[in-house]
Amino acid sequence: MTISIAGRCGRTGMLGVAVSSSSPCVAARCAFARAGVGAAMSQNITDPRLGQRVLELIQGGLDAQSALDRTLAEAGENAAFRQMVVVDSLGGAAIFSGARTLGTHAMARGIDCAAAGNLLANTGVPQAMVATFAAEPGLHLAERLLLALEAGLVAGGEAGPVKSAGLLVVDRQPWPLADLRCDWADAPVSRLAAIWDVYKPQMNDYVTRALDPSAAPAFGVPGDP
Repeated sequence: MTISIAGRCGRTGMLGVAVSSSSPCVAARCAFARAGVGAAMSQNITDPRLGQRVLELIQGGLDAQSALDRTLAEAGENAAFRQMVVVDSLGGAAIFSGARTLGTHAMARGIDCAAAGNLLANTGVPQAMVATFAAEPGLHLAERLLLALEAGLVAGGEAGPVKSAGLLVVDRQPWPLADLRCDWADAPVSRLAAIWDVYKPQMNDYVTRALDPSAAPAFGVPGDP
């Protein structure tokens, strides 16, 4: 039902996640990230509270693995239904698949990243995502995450077609640098990449408009002075 990757950029400290699923609006339920804290995915039979909780614990001083362990302990017997991926601000990674994770499922960790999936075509999908993420450390984090997601599809992806995808990246500000979604469409990962291509040249201008609007560039739309 879902493939995802969480990652950190060692050059910039950015954190983010990319996810795709056969279900609609996957990023609304599964994707979480906080600037300077970490990034997390809560998937399979989803409980969005878990992603928020693990980031709260990291912000409180725990590393990724300790925060995940405590979150799962608090979830009790329902943890068996959950699958989670976590990366903290130091690049520590933690992964979990409960005993009742759906279908063929797998997980993988790498430097500054972790990936997981359920209802997969094969167990090699997360490792392909991690390898692709590691292969281009000089790219923007968003692009590395998108390439990893595409690699997961090429490696087999889900057993059925995916219909939604999302990308969430945080930087220095308390709001997302990028929060892009394709919520119900064929080829949602390709559509998401096309949205990123439109957004990327404008992305930093929106930060400037928030922090110093007098220095912000014009919008370039009809009626803009």
